[in-house]
Amino acid sequence: MLAELGSCLLLAVALLGPGPGAQAMTGVKCGGVLSAPSGNFSSPNFPRLYPYNTECSWLIVVAEGSSVLLTFHAFDLEYHDACGFDYLEVYNGASGDKGNLLGRFCGRVPPPPFTSSWHVMSVVFHSDKHVASRGFSAGYQKDVCGGVLTGLSGVLTSPEYPDSYPNNVECRWVIRAAGPATVKLVFADFQMEGNEECTYDYVVVLGGPGPAHGHHYCGSTRPPTLVSLGHELQVVFKSDFNIGGRGFKAYYFSGECQEVYTAVRGNFSSPQYPSSYPNNIHCHWTIRLPPGYRVKVFFLDLDLEGPSSLTRTCDFDHLAAFDGASEEAPLLGNWCGHHLPAPVTSSHNQLLLLLHTDRSTTRRGFSVAYIGGLVCIQNISPPSLPPTQVVMGRETAEPQQSSGSRVTWADPPSRASVVSIHKLGEESCPFLEQPLLEFHSREPGAMGSATASCRARERELLPHGFPDPDLRTGTGTAGADQGLPGQPELCRPGSRQHLPDPGPL
Repeated sequence: MLAELGSCLLLAVALLGPGPGAQAMTGVKCGGVLSAPSGNFSSPNFPRLYPYNTECSWLIVVAEGSSVLLTFHAFDLEYHDACGFDYLEVYNGASGDKGNLLGRFCGRVPPPPFTSSWHVMSVVFHSDKHVASRGFSAGYQKDVCGGVLTGLSGVLTSPEYPDSYPNNVECRWVIRAAGPATVKLVFADFQMEGNEECTYDYVVVLGGPGPAHGHHYCGSTRPPTLVSLGHELQVVFKSDFNIGGRGFKAYYFSGECQEVYTAVRGNFSSPQYPSSYPNNIHCHWTIRLPPGYRVKVFFLDLDLEGPSSLTRTCDFDHLAAFDGASEEAPLLGNWCGHHLPAPVTSSHNQLLLLLHTDRSTTRRGFSVAYIGGLVCIQNISPPSLPPTQVVMGRETAEPQQSSGSRVTWADPPSRASVVSIHKLGEESCPFLEQPLLEFHSREPGAMGSATASCRARERELLPHGFPDPDLRTGTGTAGADQGLPGQPELCRPGSRQHLPDPGPL
């Protein structure tokens, strides 16, 4: 216990440093390090008027692995549209890093409850030289079960995860996105007591669409990814009086930290781009086009925290692309620093871009553009081959017969590999890749065969009305939905027409 407390205090000293708490008005005591499991604090002189020209900083540090719930009991500060005079700021971590800022508040409307994504939270109070009010009173506690979550992204876990959760517990989280945005919830781990009706231990999600609304989940099968209908999603966890499990771990994404794009072209960027992105976020952008399309992503700008000086890998902030709709899909690339990556292309109709940031150091972020390409695989039967000379090593054997794409010969001189089949080239396989040749050898003196066939070549077509994919337009916001053009005649099911060669992809 003493060792844990000591480590908390050392971290507090390192994070607090000579920051805002040292700038408080002379003679006014305020700010400091709060390391108890719970407590209360308030503006100077509360509930009387706070002093002018005062700045106070409180750093709340609880045991590592815990989180902090901050709630406000009273709130009355001088009002301004942009809270530019007197204000209170809440940070998900140290106050010296603007990437941790959760919000700035003034007036008489109390801030909402905040739950930190790790074991550190900061509160800064500032007053100018004019107009004073009563100030504020707030309380905090660690290891809270439930709360209101308003960050762009974060993690939810059952109590004491990954150890067994306690009996007779009920937790309720409200995940609230800013403005009209939606909330996405992705379960990474799930293991609870199960029964057919899920009436013992369960998780229920409210605010989602259709059958997912109010559905109870239990057992060891992970719930599906859930997206809210509005700007809020509620998650309820309940355990009964016996039999537990490991519990659950889930990630949530909201606002500009999670988007699904279905237009055939568009562009988007990191949160707050080109200003610094926030710390402690885990954001998803999914590009989902109809079957038959592929997605190509162009990187217009990249400025993230650089790689580790020890490992030379992107261990801190990084941007990753996955060849599918989830982090379990094949990885297309993982980048950090400021060197622009080459474009990446999905093998199917979905691509996921993920931004992960740690607890310190932020940069400008990224901006990308994407375009969808329609893929055609030609349905062409192998051509008939004329009688053709088969060359084997230094000796030549004339074919005895030819039928379709199969050439046979007698008395092949050896098992040597077939070097080539003459007269089999572009004229036999127009618009397609080089022909495939399979050589079926037998003992010398026996019949043998070589089978040649044409292999269809995949082509990426730009649907009608698309710009050149190298045309990189727009930064910061999603491009307008251009609609999905109809499939060209060449790409409709059953089409056997040859595809004009569009050149390299």
